[in-house]
Amino acid sequence: MDVSDTPNPLLRPRRKPQSLSQEVVAALTAMISNGSLTPGDKLPTESEIMQTQGVSRTVVREAISRLQAAGLVETRHGIGTFVLEAKKGGNINIDPATITTMRDLLALLELRISLETETAGLAAARRTEEQLQEIREALDLFRANQQGGGDTVGPDFRFHFAIANATGNRYFIEIISHLGMGVIPRKRINTAELAHDQQASYLDRVQREHEDIYEAIARGDAEAARAAMRNHLTNSRERLRRAQQEAESGSASAA
Repeated sequence: MDVSDTPNPLLRPRRKPQSLSQEVVAALTAMISNGSLTPGDKLPTESEIMQTQGVSRTVVREAISRLQAAGLVETRHGIGTFVLEAKKGGNINIDPATITTMRDLLALLELRISLETETAGLAAARRTEEQLQEIREALDLFRANQQGGGDTVGPDFRFHFAIANATGNRYFIEIISHLGMGVIPRKRINTAELAHDQQASYLDRVQREHEDIYEAIARGDAEAARAAMRNHLTNSRERLRRAQQEAESGSASAA
């Protein structure tokens, strides 16, 4: 499946009324991550976001405040809100654009295993009903797009982002936001093909793993949520690791 043409998240059809500011945050973050909005670009106006997302002005302003707190945008009074350059300094300097090889993806998955295992546990302990609904909607969109042959990378990222948001810890949110949809391996390579698997079977397995994570978070079972997230990301790492070994073995044989 070609995922290069990522749809504008703000223009996706709404399946049910939803007025959570986090949905707006996720949509705008996805646009920044996939390059629909680049540093220096002006965000849609409050009225445009209200119309496309079906939310109130209060919700939009709360979402913008969250994006400002995450260092993703700045508001210039009387002009508008603009996308900021990714932070280059500080203790973390990960440029998603440099994650280009299978070795890079494996290293990133190692980081994600340690990071997102804990986000799942904290989300199970802290999530609100609205945050749980956002996680659920990401899963439902993943399934709908899978069955319809649409984009599954965006909903996959939205799922992981919603879990990070449910921790209530802005540093988790900032890291996942910064990495963007590049954290999803199949955004960059055909993971199903590398695993010698049918795309449909591969995505079914990913969805089942996602459902396990969701169910544990819904129950408020932090340890089960950690275990389910670790299993999901470890499976991804192992599929890539085996594919890398086969590729290296093939190259050595050809030489």
